[in-house]
Amino acid sequence: MSTPRTAGLTRRQVLKAGGVATFAGYAVGVEKALGQAIKTDTQGIVAGDAQVPIGSYNMPVYEARPANATNAPIILVISEIWGVHEWVKDVTRRFAKEGYCAIAPELFQREGGVGQIPNVQGILKIVLAVPRKQLLGDTTAAVDWAKKRPGVRADRVGVTGWCWGGSTVYQIAATNPDIKAVVSWYGAPARPYPDTPNPVTGFDVAKDIKAPFLGLYGGKDTSPSPDDAKKFVEMLKQTNRDSEIVIYPDAGHGFFADYRPSYNAADSADAYKRCTGLFARVLKA
Repeated sequence: MSTPRTAGLTRRQVLKAGGVATFAGYAVGVEKALGQAIKTDTQGIVAGDAQVPIGSYNMPVYEARPANATNAPIILVISEIWGVHEWVKDVTRRFAKEGYCAIAPELFQREGGVGQIPNVQGILKIVLAVPRKQLLGDTTAAVDWAKKRPGVRADRVGVTGWCWGGSTVYQIAATNPDIKAVVSWYGAPARPYPDTPNPVTGFDVAKDIKAPFLGLYGGKDTSPSPDDAKKFVEMLKQTNRDSEIVIYPDAGHGFFADYRPSYNAADSADAYKRCTGLFARVLKA
């Protein structure tokens, strides 16, 4: 486990959105604010919305990849509970700029989506009820679709996600043998995913995560707490030596989200460097 020192830099000015409801440091319905946070253009990459057919259902996805790629590894990008909004698309483009084919599936669309829901209670009602089997099937379909995209290296797949997506990363990494590298951002390992006969948590599947793993957590976070993060990596290390967590003492939940008050510029930059470092070491080897 690593605990880096922080420089105590001033956080980026909080984006203002009048009348926006907030919950645990998150903003709901902040499309105008999100628009201001966009910073990654499409120069040198191909990016846009697409659909992945799954039986009679077409799952929306956002894809970004290098325009002239010949051997681009795949990164599966898992959103927060807010779905694939503009910031998630922006980060997906960041990965494309790093040389990856990045794909962000909209995992709540079967239930009608969450983008139009004005309150967090309504969003959580949908998100927390999505069956684990459905999530795993949909994310596998997204990876299989990405394997067939132009210029992609199909045998190199990584996965990353934030908050709910960070928790979902544990479930995907434990069950999809295509995953070769894993980066979870402040995902709660205690979060239960509906399954039969019992819900499944990250703690339950830690023993099944074999790919190189990096977990990035805030020392001031409460979900997950630093103790839960430490417990999780200790469980991982019993069967996976290539696993590490980094706890940033001054960071809270959502410290990577550069459109929110929770953003921590210094810790975000360090964490992103570590994230892309792991992906480069494993996926570009």
